[in-house]
Amino acid sequence: MASEDKTGGKEEARGARQASEPVLQVERRDFIELVPDGRKRVQPMQGFDDIYTDIVDYIIRCTHKIWDERDIGLIYTHYTHNCVLYGTMGTIYDREDVVRDTIQRLVSLPERRGMATHVIWGGNDQDGFYTSHLVTGSGRHTQHGHYGPPTGRNFVSRTIADCMVHANKIYREWVVSDQMAIIQQLGLDPHAFAEKVAKRLFDKGLVNIDIGENRRMLGQYPPDADADLSIANTDLERETLQWLHAVWNQRMLGRIKDVYAETCQYHGPLMVELYGIAAVTHQTLGLIGSLPDARFRPQHICSTPCEEGGTKVAVRWILEGHHLGYGLLHELGEPTGKHVQIMGISHFHYKNGKIVDEWRVYDELSILMQVKLAQMADTPAAQPAPQAEAQED
Repeated sequence: MASEDKTGGKEEARGARQASEPVLQVERRDFIELVPDGRKRVQPMQGFDDIYTDIVDYIIRCTHKIWDERDIGLIYTHYTHNCVLYGTMGTIYDREDVVRDTIQRLVSLPERRGMATHVIWGGNDQDGFYTSHLVTGSGRHTQHGHYGPPTGRNFVSRTIADCMVHANKIYREWVVSDQMAIIQQLGLDPHAFAEKVAKRLFDKGLVNIDIGENRRMLGQYPPDADADLSIANTDLERETLQWLHAVWNQRMLGRIKDVYAETCQYHGPLMVELYGIAAVTHQTLGLIGSLPDARFRPQHICSTPCEEGGTKVAVRWILEGHHLGYGLLHELGEPTGKHVQIMGISHFHYKNGKIVDEWRVYDELSILMQVKLAQMADTPAAQPAPQAEAQED
């Protein structure tokens, strides 16, 4: 594993600019330092509101205002009218639905607070920024809403939101929220909740269409020997894509010991906190075990230097396959053979050439919902009845 300070020319230029004009980092700062008063703009932010001094300030401040201060109307000035929000339970295609979805979530969990863990970013104000924002949310379920009657229970969960931003507006967003962690902590039945969501989609005519080949292997050929590095900008990003391909697609899980530090910490779904290479290996093997024919496809990668030392790398990915085996996804029960697509985001902290922390976020509730939806589509009696034509008077 090469040292994390290798960079391409574009990243070196950006790093030099940051050295003289430091952009905020989240890890060592209290909240009031992340939304400063009177701070001069330290980064070109053409088209952004004057209050924002850099891209991290923008993400932290507007998220806090919308979700914690309840300034929901800021969505109208911070999202384009035709924004697309990709979630683990479905996709939203316009700004007004983003407003409505935000209102409903705040109705159910009015005491929720979202605390930024870190923001990894790339880009600039001319081409657009890309941000990957890890949030630790906590609160109490005190009101009626999409989770049902209030349970009064507390919860803690992780969410990573990746945003594409230009001129003060988010025009594309991917949100991976660990809903299963919340469901379990509230004491709700995940099967009943997943079935309710699946039934709502099924009644709209949506079914999970399995087209078969996910291109992990073509016919009888083995997986691709080389990773696609076209989305990488630095040597470290390229190395990250290479070992991810080896582990997830070539099933060479022995590579984990080469890239993770002995003292690594794994922060996983369901608020799991584990330590050591064996734990990371088992969590990875367990997910592959549930979907043994799955293909891992990175969608985006970016990285930023870290004040704690080293570099943090964000990777948004898709894992697609069939529920053919046993593994971490215990709620699925016996293998169903159903097609499943998992959207996940991982943050890695490299230090001294090794990964010392990984934050891996995906939603097991979304996976359970997909299986329920596919099973509904298999049941002839469950097919939506055609609507009768209106009779003439």
